[in-house]
Amino acid sequence: MILREEKGKLYLIPSPLGENDPAEVIPAPVLSRLQQIKVYVAEEVRTVRRYLSRAGLKGHIEELQFHTLNEHTTQQEVESYLHLFDGGQDVGLISEAGLPAVADPGAALVALCQRHGIEVVPFVGPSSLMLALMASGLNGQCFSFRGYLPAKTEERRSALRGLEKRSAAERETEIFIETPYRNDAMLADLLSTLRDSTRLTLAADITLPTEWIRTHTVREWKALKPAVGKRPCVFLILA
Repeated sequence: MILREEKGKLYLIPSPLGENDPAEVIPAPVLSRLQQIKVYVAEEVRTVRRYLSRAGLKGHIEELQFHTLNEHTTQQEVESYLHLFDGGQDVGLISEAGLPAVADPGAALVALCQRHGIEVVPFVGPSSLMLALMASGLNGQCFSFRGYLPAKTEERRSALRGLEKRSAAERETEIFIETPYRNDAMLADLLSTLRDSTRLTLAADITLPTEWIRTHTVREWKALKPAVGKRPCVFLILA
């Protein structure tokens, strides 16, 4: 009889969307689990160390083990993390903000665990995408997340026209995000490219004291002359 080596579990641990108190947005059972996990895979180790310190582990951070998984991590490096689960050791995956593995490089580790039969346990926490959709007033029955659109202006405008066409045909809410320093360029292209009747939601600083979520038609936004600035923002459209 061949005994299978015991493997730990991969816990998908949400993180706050900003520097607010984790207890405001992270459920108590998740914060409790953080006290038990000793090994973490993180998109940005410094951010996770600050998060864990605010979550009740201050003074114990040096006892933990951290590994990086970001857009520069090779598949070979991801594969090497398989040994972290040896001997039944549990591992926590934490992204830079929000839910791990959603628009996040940590998805590669989840895929690795699924291939090798390692149990993956997702925890509840803030999702800027779903919170923005909830508050938008747009179609929550049929929607699609498009991630990041092209950075180059003409390619981005072409992508926006394509999303608007799809939204009109399917009555589908299109959700996408942008690197904060390009928010205003994205907004300018939205207002210059989309039809006046298309509804546009800007959802910035979600769950923070400065949270700001508004939905207007493109025509109305043009009169309002909004500026998002370098704030984390989710964009939604419905034609």
